[in-house]
Formats: sequence, structure tokens, C-alpha cells
Amino acid sequence: SGEPWSAFTNSFMMEREGGHPSYTDEVPFKIIWPDAEFSLPTSGALYSEDDFVIMTTTEMEKYKCLLPSLTAGEEDSDKEYSGPGPGDLLEPLFKRSSCSYRIESYWTYEVCHGKHIRQYHEEKETGQKISVQEYFLGNLAQKSQASETGEFLCDCYLVPTKNIEGQLTPYFSFEMGNGTPCVLKQNEPRSTSVLYVCHPEAKHEILSVAEVTTCEYEVVVLTPLLCAHPKYRFKSSPVNSIFCRALAGSPLRPQRLAQLDKEQEEHLKPPFSEAAPPVREEAFTSTHKPMTVGGQSQVTVGTTHISRLTDDQLIKEFLSGSYCLHGGVGWWKYEFCYGRHVHQYHEDKEQGKNTVVVGSWNAEEHVEWAKKNVARSYQLKDDGLQKVKLVSHLYGHGDLCDLTGKPRQVIVKLKCKESESPHAVTVYMLEPQTCQYILGVESPVICRILDTADEHGLLSLSS
Repeated sequence: SGEPWSAFTNSFMMEREGGHPSYTDEVPFKIIWPDAEFSLPTSGALYSEDDFVIMTTTEMEKYKCLLPSLTAGEEDSDKEYSGPGPGDLLEPLFKRSSCSYRIESYWTYEVCHGKHIRQYHEEKETGQKISVQEYFLGNLAQKSQASETGEFLCDCYLVPTKNIEGQLTPYFSFEMGNGTPCVLKQNEPRSTSVLYVCHPEAKHEILSVAEVTTCEYEVVVLTPLLCAHPKYRFKSSPVNSIFCRALAGSPLRPQRLAQLDKEQEEHLKPPFSEAAPPVREEAFTSTHKPMTVGGQSQVTVGTTHISRLTDDQLIKEFLSGSYCLHGGVGWWKYEFCYGRHVHQYHEDKEQGKNTVVVGSWNAEEHVEWAKKNVARSYQLKDDGLQKVKLVSHLYGHGDLCDLTGKPRQVIVKLKCKESESPHAVTVYMLEPQTCQYILGVESPVICRILDTADEHGLLSLSS
């Protein structure tokens, strides 16, 4: 087994002299304490018997620690690439006047790619008049990895990287200035760096918004467009092993480390002797890698693939509430059972499943709500016909919210979403107000049943 031992690695890494690669906290290591019959691995990081340090503990235990070469695994990024540059790959996003949104507890962020970035908050005043508070964090492209003529540079520059969730992630930066004047900086205009990051399953979502210094912002956007370029694909950082062999008279592992491991093992033992029931592995997996930057994400998005049942059978079971949709990434996942409930849950192998009821279905209460709100929205197709675009359903009477003293409730928005995969489903959760949620469910399966919606947005099997 191996343990991360940062103090150990930091202490001896500084002793290495010229000719060796640089080491940073972004490169993970673990210490392996092999036995006498150990042989070095023949794949992955390379090792040399001449590249080592001698580690001596306070108890005078001595270890010869072999250090890995960090050159392995970089071949892909060095391969010849003659395709479009990152700017050219993103050009369709800039040309089609596309905007992405991120909803947080108070502010909403609007990124209209290549045009502007806006931060705003809307409130309804007396008489249903809407009051808008807004700031532009950047307008138009002021500077970027591009020339002044607007044509993007060649593919010969060094691709910058950013540490996201402990992983070194390449990005393409697009700078936007000329924002709303900042009073705290002598009315200098606000400016933003938009970092575009490759993510194969993304739909140009805003991953994070951060104010890195006064009135200067950083926005991270996930996009599949950059993934066509090998230098912008996400590469997981391998954990590099350092093999520390005990020298004559020393134990295989330092005594104090062995004692510390034993104490931690005792500390982590459950308070009850009875083991928690095993957690059932779900039959679905998320295709989104959970990534958050700068605190807890207010928007959770996940794309899963639902069962390969026949469409008619799937729709029937979905509308009966017997087939539930799941989604979400990170700590919380979501379960939506039509006409039954919306649950938020976290599964832990030791503690089991922790479930929060976000909302429960009551048809009469929904109908009353639908009489005062828009439960069925339309869009005009190219042929002039109206099609139902989405339906909204109220699920109330969730678990009591500690912060408001009221039951949680959620509005479920079911939307048709065309996809290359007919059984893909995207589930996302927003919390525009404390313990009042919006659950978005988008799937090609929903396209087949939206036009059955009645005036209250309730769906049925099509004839």
C-alpha cells in the first residue's frame, strides 16, 4: 500500500539539483514501502537506481527512495497536429450569438460568447414591475490568444493550464474588457478572462465565476468544441510512486508512521459494531466529471443514459412513476419519479443513503398552482405550427427547511432535448431561493409526450 506524505516529499524534493524536472504541488505522489522481493515496474513512470535520495527519520531509520521520471505520458501532446487552432474551433460558438447562464443564490451570470458578460438580479416590485440591477463584467473581445485582426494565432504557443479539482487542466483564454466602471478602482472598467475548457459532454455550461481581484473576474466555461484539439483535452494526472526501500537495520516502514496509521484506523472505526448495510450500485453512471471551483456549485448538471427499454414501454413506465430518472454530479444526486416525488440524495459506503425529500406530488395542488402560473409553454416551428416547448409541474410538501421553517418545494421543468443518443437524459437542479428549487429534466424521450400536455401541463400517453 502507499500513503501520500507531503512533508516527506517536499523535504527531499528540494535537495535535487540541476538536470531534473521541476516539481510542484500539482503533481501528486505517494510513498510505497516495498518488501525485499520487490522489483521496479516496467511500465508507466521510469526509475533509475542512480536517481534516489537517502531519507533518515528522527529514530535514525534509513531508507533509499527511488524517484520517478515525470517525462512519461506526455507523448500525446507532442504529436503533430495540423487541424484548426483553438480560436477557430470556438468560432461557431461566437458566431451564433449563443449565451450561457449560471444562476446563483442572488446573482445570475450571462455569458454571451465573444460579445459580453453580464451580472444581474431581477426583482418584482409592486404592480408586477420588474426591477433589474446589473453590471457588465466585460464587452467585446479586447485581447486574447488572438491577433488584432481577429484571426487566431498559430498552434505554436504554449497551452496554459489551471488547477481544477487538483487536476492540471489546459484552457483557451478569451479576454473581455470595457465593462461597467468600477467605483473601487477609480472608475476603471471591469474586465473578465473567459477560460474555455474541453469537456466532451458539456453544453457550454458556466462552471464557475470568481472575482480574482477587485472588479477583475475569471469565468470558466465547459465546451466540447475544444476537445477536437489534442492539446486541450483533459488528461488525468497519474499518481507518481516513490519507492522507499529499508536499508540494513531499519523496518520496512518507519515505526512512527505505522503507529500513526494504527491510530487513524482506530479513529475511523464506526461507533457501532453492526456494519452498515451495503450500498446498492446504481445501474446508471454520470458522463460528467464533477468539477467545482471556488466553493459549492449552485448549479449541478449531469447527463446519464436511461434504460434501453422500447420507447413505448419506457414512456408508459415513466408516466406511471415506476421508472425514475436520475442525474446530478458531485456530492448530491437527484431522483425524479413523475407524479410521485423529487429526491436529493447522497450515498456513502459506510453511512448508507442519505435522502432529502425536495417535493412530493399532489395533483390538486398543482392544478391550483397552474391556474396562476404558466404550466405549458409553446414555441413556433419553421412550418408555422405551435409545439409545446416545456411543461412545469409543482411538487410541494418536501422536508422541512431549517433555514426558512417551511417545507421544501420544487418546480419540475420537462423539456424536449434532441440528442444523438435517443436515451440520454440531462437533470439539473437550481436553487433560486432558499429551499425553493427548479429541477430541469431534458431528454429526447420527453419530446414524444410534450404535445399531450393539457392546459395544466399534465402529460398522458399519446393515442
